[in-house]
Amino acid sequence: MRRLFFILFLMTGLACFAQDSQEDTSLTSHPSPLTSQKYDAFFLDAICQREKGNNDAAFDLLRHCVELDSTRSEAYYYLAPYYRAMKDKDQQFYCIKKAAELEPHNATYLETLGEAYIAQRQYAEAAEVLEQLYDVNHNRTDVLGMLIQLYEQLEDYDKAIQMLNKLEIAEGKSERLSYAKSQLYTRKGDKRAAIQEMKQLQEQYPNDLNYLCLYANALTMNDQQKQAVRIYEDVLRQEPDNRSALMGLMAYYYDQKDSVKTEQYRERILLNKNATQEDRVALLRQLIGESEQNGGDSTRVLQLFHRILQMPQSDADMALFCATYMNMKQMPRDSIQAVLEQALAIAPDNAAARLQLVSYAWQAEDKDRVIALCHDARQYNPDEMAFYYYQGIAYYQKDQLDDALNAFQNGISVITDQSDPAIVSDFYAVMGDILHQKGKDREAFAAYDSCLVWKEDNIGCLNNYAYYLSELGRELNKAEQMSYRTIKAEPKNATYLDTYAWILFMQERYSEAKVYIDQTLQCDSDTSAVLLEHAGDIYYHCGDKDQALAFWQQALDRASEKSEVKDDRRQILIRKIKLKKYLKE
Repeated sequence: MRRLFFILFLMTGLACFAQDSQEDTSLTSHPSPLTSQKYDAFFLDAICQREKGNNDAAFDLLRHCVELDSTRSEAYYYLAPYYRAMKDKDQQFYCIKKAAELEPHNATYLETLGEAYIAQRQYAEAAEVLEQLYDVNHNRTDVLGMLIQLYEQLEDYDKAIQMLNKLEIAEGKSERLSYAKSQLYTRKGDKRAAIQEMKQLQEQYPNDLNYLCLYANALTMNDQQKQAVRIYEDVLRQEPDNRSALMGLMAYYYDQKDSVKTEQYRERILLNKNATQEDRVALLRQLIGESEQNGGDSTRVLQLFHRILQMPQSDADMALFCATYMNMKQMPRDSIQAVLEQALAIAPDNAAARLQLVSYAWQAEDKDRVIALCHDARQYNPDEMAFYYYQGIAYYQKDQLDDALNAFQNGISVITDQSDPAIVSDFYAVMGDILHQKGKDREAFAAYDSCLVWKEDNIGCLNNYAYYLSELGRELNKAEQMSYRTIKAEPKNATYLDTYAWILFMQERYSEAKVYIDQTLQCDSDTSAVLLEHAGDIYYHCGDKDQALAFWQQALDRASEKSEVKDDRRQILIRKIKLKKYLKE
C-alpha cells in the first residue's frame, strides 16, 4: 500500500511539473493568469527592495520578471537605470526601447527613449519618437520646442517650420515665433517667405515701431538693405532714440565700410538713454578692438567712456570697464583711481572697486588710506576676508598692535572652508607675531599652530615660531625641525640661517652652529646687531674668544648706530665685552 501511494504521489507531481512546463513554453505569446500573478508579485517585491535601497536584490527580481513575462513593459523600464549604473549603455538602451515598443502610448517611456536617442546623437530617431510623444499629448508644447531644435540640427527646415506652426496654434502669434520662422525661411533660402512672415507680424501691430524694425531686419537679412534703410530712417524721424533703428543703421553702414556714418550711429547708441548696458559694453569692445588694430590711440575711447559715465548709472559695471581699459592702456594711477571712486559712489558695496583702491593705497604706502577703505568695506562687505587682512597689516605696520589684533580677530570670524588657505594662514601668522610682541606667548603659539594647519609650509611662520621657542628654551627639537624646513626652502636667507644657527647653539651643537652662522654672515649684506651677537656667542663656545669679542664689539657699535636693540640688551653686550666672556641671560 505504501509503495502504491508513493507511485501515485510521484505521478501527480510529474503531471503538475508537465503542466508548469507547458505554461513556461507559452510565456512570450499568451502568459497564463498564474504567470501574471507571479510577475506582479515579483515586480512589487522588486519595487519594495528598490525603495529600501537594496539595489542588487531589486535588479535580480526585475530580471526575473522579464524572464517570466517579456510582454510587460514595467520591468524593462526599471531595469534601464541599473544598466546605466553598470555602464552597460547597450543594455540600458535596449530596455528603454523595449519598454516603449511594448507600450507605445506611454508618455514617460517615449520621452525617456527620445532623450536616449538625443544622447546618442541619433537626432532623426529622436524626432520620430518625440512626434509620437506629441501625438499622445498635444499640451506638451515643450516637446514641440525640442522637435524644432532637432529638425534645425538635421537641417530639415520644412519640418522645423511645421513644428513652429503647431506651436503658434497652441500659443498664438508672437514676435519670438515669427522671428524664428523668418530665420528658418532665410536659412532655407526662401527669402520671400522670410520677409512675409515678419511683415505679417508688423501688420498685426501697425503702431509699434519696434515691429517695423523687426520687419526691416528681415529685409536686411534677405538682401533688401535699401528698403530696410528707408524704414529705419522713417522710424528715427518718428522716434529719434529708437534703439533698434539705430542698431540697424549702424550695422548697415559698418557692412558698407562707411566709417564716418558707422561712428555717428555708434555714438548715438552709446549715448542713447534707451540703450542697454549690454549694448554699450558690446559696442565699446568693438570700438576698442578697432582702436587697437589701428595703433591703439585711446583718446576717442576715453572720451566716450567719460561721456557715458556722466549719464545716470544703474550699476558700477561701466566704471569698472573703464578702469580696466585704463589699466590696459597704463594710464596714470590717479586717473584710474578717480574712476574707481566713481564706481564706489554708484555702488558702495562693490568689493572689486574697493579692493583695487586698497591695492593702490598699499602701493603708495598710504596706510591711513588703506585703513579707511577697509573700515568702510567692513560695513558693506562684512564677509570679504581680504579687507580685514589689509586693515590688520596696515595697523601692524603702524605699531597699533591692539587695532591690528582686533582686525585679524574679526577677520577670523568670516573664514569658511572655501577661504583661501594662504590668506588664512597669513592671518594667523601675523596674529601670532602680534601676540608674541604683547608677551602672550601661549596665545601666540596657538595662532602659529592654526597657521600651519591651513598651510603647513608657511615659511615665515615656521621661522618665527622656531625662533621664539628657542628664545624660551622650549621644545628645541620641534623648533630645530621647523627651522630646518625654512633653510631647505630658502638656503641663502640670512634670517632663516641665523635662526637655525641659534637653535643649534641652544642645543649645544656648537660646531654645527658655527657652520650656519658663517653662512649667515656671508649671505647678510646689512648685518644686524642681534646676528653679530649670536656670532660672538657661538664663536665663544667654539673656543675662538678673540673673534667672539670682535663680534660683540661690532654688535654694540651697530646697536649704537641704529638703536636697534633695547637698553638691557646693550648693557649685556657691554658686560660681555668688559668681562670677555659669554653671559647666560
